[in-house]
Amino acid sequence: MDFKKWAKRHPQAAAELLSIQTDALSLNVPEKAISKTEAWSQQNVRFDIARQGGFAFRNNVGATPAKCKSCGAKQTPIRYGLANDSTQMNKRIKSSDLILAIPRLITQDMVGTKIAQFGAVECKKPNWKYTGKDQEPGQAAWLSFIEHLGGFAKFSTGEVKL
Repeated sequence: MDFKKWAKRHPQAAAELLSIQTDALSLNVPEKAISKTEAWSQQNVRFDIARQGGFAFRNNVGATPAKCKSCGAKQTPIRYGLANDSTQMNKRIKSSDLILAIPRLITQDMVGTKIAQFGAVECKKPNWKYTGKDQEPGQAAWLSFIEHLGGFAKFSTGEVKL
């Protein structure tokens, strides 16, 4: 069930959800009191995507040290997140904060068939500008890869138009 169908079934809850605003003006909180972080941007992006009928899933990427329970010996770390098969891969390409499924209606030869387009959004704090430092080249490589395959891929500081 997508957001639009859910909203038809639960109009009061949908209205309440959509009325929630995260900006300082709607909360009547001074601008200085709200720290607009990457987490703030990510939450806004998730609301934007839901309003447009899409689905956004958090993609945590990293590795956790592992030990043998019986002898305590160190083992190969447990890796998690998309495109994080090895340390070497993670240095070259870094999958995005949000992984999307975007309902799309196919036209002409597949009229009426709906697909879920794959998407990725890398969230950044407001006023962020690309510098090419740190993790940014790997993140840009992932977005370029997804876009090349026909997916939706963007950096975002808090808004997304599907």
